[in-house]
Amino acid sequence: MDIGILRTGAPPGDLEARFGSYDDMFGRLLGPDFAPRIWDVTLGELPDRVDTVPAYLITGSPAGVYEPLSWIPPLFDFLRRAKGEARLVGVCFGHQAMAEAFGGRVEKSGRGWGVGLQDYEMSGAAAWMGDFPPRRIAVPASHQDQVVIPPPGVRILARSTFSPYGMFEWEDESALSMQFHPEFAPEYAKALIEFRRERLPDPDAAIATLDRPNDSALVGGWIRSFLAA
Repeated sequence: MDIGILRTGAPPGDLEARFGSYDDMFGRLLGPDFAPRIWDVTLGELPDRVDTVPAYLITGSPAGVYEPLSWIPPLFDFLRRAKGEARLVGVCFGHQAMAEAFGGRVEKSGRGWGVGLQDYEMSGAAAWMGDFPPRRIAVPASHQDQVVIPPPGVRILARSTFSPYGMFEWEDESALSMQFHPEFAPEYAKALIEFRRERLPDPDAAIATLDRPNDSALVGGWIRSFLAA
């Protein structure tokens, strides 16, 4: 299946050389059945036509959706044109961009950084999850910004005390987004915490959480099923 990856950032420092780009991470998560075409949105790249591919995935980014960056308004415009015409999946910044583009609100959270392996309560289910989805999932996260007002027309599928709006499906079943990072391998998530160590309140505790089992492969399977639906 052809899929467009709308790249909105890159791993910091030397982490891309060590672990690959976000495109590489999503390629490993989704597997060989998905053939990505890459547009670097930060360089002003976007598809000329929404129907260039049947689905788009919006990556994470160090940027905030509220920042006055020249590439963010065109991204929002593209997402509005694409919704209902192509499947959309947003991860972290992508989750926040979709929320803002479709009528929600994102802010830098007063709760601070959410890093390490984060636990989410499943508060909904969808057909592409298969039978008997778990009641809780644990997935790596790395963010300060959060959705504080959800956009209209969404179902909240996962939430936590730290991130009440952890995962959305739009009611027309055309879009899916999540605050967490199923594409992050534990070793990359640990290295990212080390890179940001001076900015984090308890980096060693966050790193230790990443030795626990995680549900990234499960969430990756959900994304594959959603894209293929």
